[in-house]
Amino acid sequence: MRLNNRNKAGYFQFLSILVLIILVGGIVLYFIDESNERINLGSVLLLIIPLFFALIFYLRGSQIFEYDSDGEALNFRNRNVVFFLNKAKSDEFPKYKLLDYEIVNLILYKRLYVTISSKKSKSVILKYDISYLSGKELDDLKSSLKKVLSKNKE
Repeated sequence: MRLNNRNKAGYFQFLSILVLIILVGGIVLYFIDESNERINLGSVLLLIIPLFFALIFYLRGSQIFEYDSDGEALNFRNRNVVFFLNKAKSDEFPKYKLLDYEIVNLILYKRLYVTISSKKSKSVILKYDISYLSGKELDDLKSSLKKVLSKNKE
């Protein structure tokens, strides 16, 4: 099964540019308002609100997630539309190495933790950002990973 949200990359690029414009605009307006030598709640909010939105955008993690379970290997890719925020992550391993998976769903973000067996140590945990997957995509991912786990236990 193949799953990806690359078709939403344009939307995520627009969103990142919008957050950047709001952040720069808030900082500029803050310094313009500060030049009047009076700092009030409104001028501080011009700085705090854009910083809050930028922080949420950064904490949610990588926007593009790709998963491929066709064939004998599992392939996971995670990358960001803004190239300098974090490095792209790409992992490929045989299906029989999959030991477990866990999806953590918090308020701001969702993460996929995949546990695989390793030669050097007993197991390795790989982390992927899946905050931007839709509910249907998340359900498809869960069912595919459950299917691989059930075949491994046989």
